[in-house]
Amino acid sequence: MTALIYCPFPDRETAERIGAQLLDEQLIGCINIGGPIRSLFVWDGEKGEGEEVPALLKTDAAKLRQAIDRIEHLHPYDTPAIVGWPCEASAGTSAWLGQLHGGKSGVAS
Repeated sequence: MTALIYCPFPDRETAERIGAQLLDEQLIGCINIGGPIRSLFVWDGEKGEGEEVPALLKTDAAKLRQAIDRIEHLHPYDTPAIVGWPCEASAGTSAWLGQLHGGKSGVAS
């Protein structure tokens, strides 16, 4: 089964650096990095706002917990907002991401 992870980063460079490391460690198969977004939040009881760069990371569900833990370790925020969930995907996408944990290689027909 496929899984997705959503996480905002402070800037594009940080998202690219962490994404590249997760790719090298075979914890994800892809990271989509978006354009800057405006975030409004409450932190330590105070309202805040700032610009962040959102990212959607694609992985196999078997790697989900490990990928989330690794992002949390590498992320510069004290408490990064990282959410991940298993999801259904096309046969080809599932086969591609299944290779991350030694699943069947190649794209399903």
